[in-house]
Amino acid sequence: MAVSLLANEVSDLCIGKPAVRSLPLSAAAGELAAALRRVARSGAAACVAVTGPARAVAGRVGLADVLCFLCTEPDALARPAAALAKPVSALLPKDGAGEVRRVDPRSSILEALDAILSGAQVLAVPLRAGGRKKQLAGGAAAGGDFCWLTQEDLVRYFLNSIGLFYHVAARSVSSLGLVRTDYLSVRPGESALSAVPLIRRAVASETAVAVVTEDGHLVGEISPALLAACDETAAAAIATLSVADLMAYVDYFGSPPEHILRAIKAGLKDKGLNAMLDLIEDETLSSFSSLSASSSSDEESGRTQLRRPSSGSYGRRSAEEPVVCSPASSLVAVMVQALAHRVNYVWVLDEDDDCRLAGIVTFADVLRVFREQLQ
Repeated sequence: MAVSLLANEVSDLCIGKPAVRSLPLSAAAGELAAALRRVARSGAAACVAVTGPARAVAGRVGLADVLCFLCTEPDALARPAAALAKPVSALLPKDGAGEVRRVDPRSSILEALDAILSGAQVLAVPLRAGGRKKQLAGGAAAGGDFCWLTQEDLVRYFLNSIGLFYHVAARSVSSLGLVRTDYLSVRPGESALSAVPLIRRAVASETAVAVVTEDGHLVGEISPALLAACDETAAAAIATLSVADLMAYVDYFGSPPEHILRAIKAGLKDKGLNAMLDLIEDETLSSFSSLSASSSSDEESGRTQLRRPSSGSYGRRSAEEPVVCSPASSLVAVMVQALAHRVNYVWVLDEDDDCRLAGIVTFADVLRVFREQLQ
């Protein structure tokens, strides 16, 4: 089984993947925010690589990183323009969380799997010109381009060969010990600002923060993917709203309910965050159509601004409820469910306990099951 499954190389999983957008460590955080808006509009994964000397990959950052930075950096909310002028290196985690590891495209699938399970959040794979034959010959693409290889890619790879794992595929996630109880969670009435450390951990672990009632019921989530639908002005919402109101703000980003906007403005005024308040009250909030027409010219001019996204992202998102399963759900069912919804985790609700939140199944733990089977 292992011989046939692991005969492929990392490069085989990267066929058709686009080159990752990247910025140097010295680029301004505002530049990063503009790049993330362009990536989001293109439909690509809303993350940008940060590269150092010789294009060494220093990290991967998304909008959630920008928001956490603005909400925790001293005086960032009071002076957002100055904060966004700081280099993107200031956004990278200091504790090594969210490690990006570079791997050779000729590495085996097993080597890639071990790299992920040993702590790498994502793998950077150099793109080679001319397809597999030239890859084998060592031909490199011009400019040192690379793509991401993620947990999702590896889970999809094993799902395509799930028949080889029939003895575990139909077993429940509970019987396999995959239901983690150490998930990240907050209460709906808590301050959204208090959840920022948890959001940082969710970014590093490729999961989300569960929003759970006092009696243990899951009512929503705050995830890096959902925050990516916003822009950097969402830092004002995080700084002033409750967790429940933040979920509503994200769900209706661009045209949130009036009471949410009033709460944000009142909160900013109470905190003396006048610069952020001016941005929120700017006429571009209500006349975003004119902003859409001028966005490309402003970005090309290199000006650092806080800006709403293009008009195509306004109105209520086509948001879905958090993806859930039961302890009795099979491994293969959970894999299919997560991949269909493009998430790296599934929440587990206990049907025998009034559907209270029982835990979380993550792709990292799913991959450990396959690694054990390959031994």
